[in-house]
Amino acid sequence: MKAAYRLSDIIDDYSALFCDVWGVIRDGRALLPDAITALQKARDAGRSVVLVSNSPRPAGDLAHQLARMGAPDNAWDAIVTSGDATQQALRELAPGPFFKIGPPGRDDQLYDGLDLEFVEAEAARAIVCTGPTQEFGWEPEDYRSLFESLVARDLPMVCANPDIVVQVGDDLVWCAGALARLYREIGGTSIISGKPHKPIYELAYAALEAKGWQGGRSTVLAIGDGPETDIAGAQRMEIDALFIGDGILGRDIAGSDLDAVRDALAAFDVRADWFAPRLIW
Repeated sequence: MKAAYRLSDIIDDYSALFCDVWGVIRDGRALLPDAITALQKARDAGRSVVLVSNSPRPAGDLAHQLARMGAPDNAWDAIVTSGDATQQALRELAPGPFFKIGPPGRDDQLYDGLDLEFVEAEAARAIVCTGPTQEFGWEPEDYRSLFESLVARDLPMVCANPDIVVQVGDDLVWCAGALARLYREIGGTSIISGKPHKPIYELAYAALEAKGWQGGRSTVLAIGDGPETDIAGAQRMEIDALFIGDGILGRDIAGSDLDAVRDALAAFDVRADWFAPRLIW
């Protein structure tokens, strides 16, 4: 791994970027202007940019959310989300019935047009999880007794957001991936289509090609702050990765010390090709 404190230092080696959202271009509360500028400059230099997010919402909804936050319309070419990739898994299990776990009403756009049936846990044949029912003040272990009863009935869990945690301002917040991990540890089956798994990356390549991109897959750079999602996914897809340190591992990394970064990533059994504290041009 080498330091690449500016995207402009390494951009000549790549034709396209797969860029994470939470922890890279926004901190969970606000957009990060320098990161937005970096993506704009990359596009000005002729590179294609796809936002690849583990958001459980469809891409269009995420685009509207970013626009409401003040994002410009010229910083990326396309957006793909875990929600997009998850919809196919839900279609294969439709109509369910599903037991739904997630913040009430917040991610319901995921289910638009899928004709799914939702029931209480006792009547379900499958589970769909977009996240915890509340944002703060809970731990994955709070769900253990519920999950034990669901695993005993051999119900599969469709996890719409594989992230374990995300950055929200100065806080780290548990995500659906943490619940899916616990479900597997208890003995259950989880179905995950977002990062680090292949389906979301195939959507990203399709989005690139729809925009006329003709570069080789080896010329794509993944940018992200999640060791278990962004960096692990890049390794699985055999593309280079730029790890952003000032994200979910920001508290564990001492400044820009490369040895500290390597050690932090090694704890997750992953490695990155490049490191930068923040995404800047």
